[in-house]
Amino acid sequence: MTRRRSLAAAALAAFTLTVGTAEAANPFDSGPIADFMNIFRTQAIPRETVAWTGSEKPGTIVVSTSQRRLYYVLGRGAAIRYGVGVGRQGFSWSGQKTVTMKKEWPAWRPPAQMLARRPDLPRYMAGGQDNPLGARALYLGSSLYRIHGSNEPETMGAAVSSGCIRMTNKDVVDLYDRARIGTVVIVRN
Repeated sequence: MTRRRSLAAAALAAFTLTVGTAEAANPFDSGPIADFMNIFRTQAIPRETVAWTGSEKPGTIVVSTSQRRLYYVLGRGAAIRYGVGVGRQGFSWSGQKTVTMKKEWPAWRPPAQMLARRPDLPRYMAGGQDNPLGARALYLGSSLYRIHGSNEPETMGAAVSSGCIRMTNKDVVDLYDRARIGTVVIVRN
């Protein structure tokens, strides 16, 4: 490991210990520290199987916005943990939804609320490498929210979206293959 990576790993460890799972706004989500940390963030959030003590049924998706992690419950005390990007301040939410639709390389139409904030956005983008929904999308009920891929892996572990749950394209493909229509999705702070 290079000295630069060692320093970055130490900084990330200190960051994780300092911030933990606090629900307060994270002062490291923007500015020069965030720019530095984004270089290493995707390497710091590997997909892995972890112990699960929750009472959710196998196949349930649980998102912890404070931890910036998504868990796919396997059962028998285990879950797959993924690093995710979550809604930025003012755009986070919690509750229970159901996966009602799944799309591979989905097209994107920004909702009216987003276009009101960002009139410069295109009205439509075909699915593909440049599409902000990435390789896969799981649509959550009749809401505007999705669990979707991202072409910005450096945003994993950050509060950056308009409420959607972002994953690396590699991770969203893995989750997409596991989750079914009707999967329960629980989002917690």
